[in-house]
Amino acid sequence: MNRIPGASVPTPQVENLAAVGYNEAKTNRREGSAVSEKKKPLHNPYLPPWEYIPDGEPHPFEGRVYVYGSHDRFHGWAYCLNDYVCWSAPEDDLSDWRCEGVIYRKEQDPDNREGWQCLYAPDVTRGPDGRYYLYYVLDHQDIVSVAVCDTPAGNYEYYGHVRYPDGTLLGKRPGDDPQFDPAVLTEGEKTYLYTGGVCHRFEKEKGGAMATVLDRDMLTVREGPVFVVPSAKTSAGTGFEGHEFFEASSIRKLGELYYFVYSSVWMNELCCAVSREPLGGFAYIGVLVSNSDWGVGGWKDPEKRAYVGGNNHGGLLELGGRRYIFYHRHTDGTEFSRQGCLERLTVLPDGTMPQAEMTSNGGGEPFEGRGEFPAWLACNLFWEDRKPDRQNPAPPRITMDGRDGDEESPYVAGITDGVTVGFKYFRCEGVKKITLRTRGYAGGCFEVRTSPEGEVLGTVPLAFRNIWTPFSGKVSVPDGVHALYFTYRGPGCAMLASFILE
Repeated sequence: MNRIPGASVPTPQVENLAAVGYNEAKTNRREGSAVSEKKKPLHNPYLPPWEYIPDGEPHPFEGRVYVYGSHDRFHGWAYCLNDYVCWSAPEDDLSDWRCEGVIYRKEQDPDNREGWQCLYAPDVTRGPDGRYYLYYVLDHQDIVSVAVCDTPAGNYEYYGHVRYPDGTLLGKRPGDDPQFDPAVLTEGEKTYLYTGGVCHRFEKEKGGAMATVLDRDMLTVREGPVFVVPSAKTSAGTGFEGHEFFEASSIRKLGELYYFVYSSVWMNELCCAVSREPLGGFAYIGVLVSNSDWGVGGWKDPEKRAYVGGNNHGGLLELGGRRYIFYHRHTDGTEFSRQGCLERLTVLPDGTMPQAEMTSNGGGEPFEGRGEFPAWLACNLFWEDRKPDRQNPAPPRITMDGRDGDEESPYVAGITDGVTVGFKYFRCEGVKKITLRTRGYAGGCFEVRTSPEGEVLGTVPLAFRNIWTPFSGKVSVPDGVHALYFTYRGPGCAMLASFILE
């Protein structure tokens, strides 16, 4: 196997994060992005905090990075309730995103004129004819639909279903596995379509991830499908044991190698397999990211996670010698309001990529440790025993006061005794005071640490308030690059909107 070295190049930094460009993001929505002389730092979620785009597939087209994903609804009751929208950013600045608007509506599919089916995770490729093709599956079907557009983020129009030469739809021929989570890669006259999913650990029927070669028309099956990454049913002796394919196919060709990213049977982790060929020979090389930080540092006990995890889906992006993994986190105490996040990956000399931890700064340069930071940057959120429980009627969660589409700043709610909210990372120098902006019936205090079990560096006492109120406390944060953890102690339930480092 070829080995591809990687490099980590610092991202330009601003004086302080303030609201992480939140007001700018509201102004730029569907109006194009204002040019700024100084780039903002990377942050998570990378889109405005009122947007819910999971399953993000990043693709560089025509000098910009376009992210195609499904579209969740805040306070939603199911996955992917909204129409497809697209966001894009300049290739040299992944902090400067603009909304391109709705690119495809669920009612445009002839099988869904009443709009009762949802648009699940899509992918886009540029075809041999130079047009852009969007592949997707409706939530109550097991066939692949295709839409087409002349530009990366214009108005896509329904084009057809993927089918065999005799007209039988892929997924409907006797013996076909159901189609799900399409990923696409075009090379010359061929397009490789990767599908498959919902292969649980105890699944006895589905074989895993499949690859199918499409003809120049982007619809007709030319070869396959063939299985390329095993499910738990077929993994014995393959090297994928314990990290078998569950769903969320994503494909990239970087250099001479094909990188297949997928969600494993544990759901929270995105794994990677590599091959010299697109239709087989994939070898498992490891976990890239977990949306509960399972497997990072001391978070190795499957019952002790640093964030409430859930299903995961995303893709690789390589720009300027750097690699990023896009994924999503769960908010609002449910699985149905997911937000896109990204982390910078490290590429080792042997070509492997160690698991990235969840961070507030996208694995980029640390935030300068001065000024006000919004609480929705939290990358860790857990109970005293590190056992997040979504069955709790009011679990710790990132949420908002408004409705779906309201351009509001989320906050952390459900903070009871022993709950910790964590943020990574900050370059601190002379930090002696922290102010927390909170509300709620909470009469205890927040303990401040730089690691979950570290020394308490100071406390911030609270009082009962029905409006957002600042409370301050003296701290002694050592100079250097640190994470910050705030652990609540005491009665009641607090909410956290932001914190100020002074």
